[in-house]
Amino acid sequence: MTIKPAETDSALRTPPRASVPGGRTVLDADIRLSGDLSSAGTVEILGEVAGDIAARTLIVGAGGLVKGSVKAEAVEVRGTLDGQVGCLSFTLRSSAVVTAEVTYDALIIESGAQIDGRFRRAER
Repeated sequence: MTIKPAETDSALRTPPRASVPGGRTVLDADIRLSGDLSSAGTVEILGEVAGDIAARTLIVGAGGLVKGSVKAEAVEVRGTLDGQVGCLSFTLRSSAVVTAEVTYDALIIESGAQIDGRFRRAER
């Protein structure tokens, strides 16, 4: 029995994964990033980011810190955010500490959240 090399090679190859738009990226608590970050999906920050972030959804975890400009459809803050935010939905959980200029369409603020800055609804 003779095995052709091409058949052997193709049988051993892993099929290429399709690029999945809208995936999830998590920057763990031990990550400190200085620079801009862009994603077509969800970005969850548990560490520290100093720079601009553009994503479909941004989640700043309870221990997370973001200093910079944020553009996203939805932003949820459980940690600390300092900068400018432009989004459709802005949610501040009870543990949030936010010092920012925020432009939003929908706003949710849980009791206990600490906020300082300017919040204004986007013009329609």
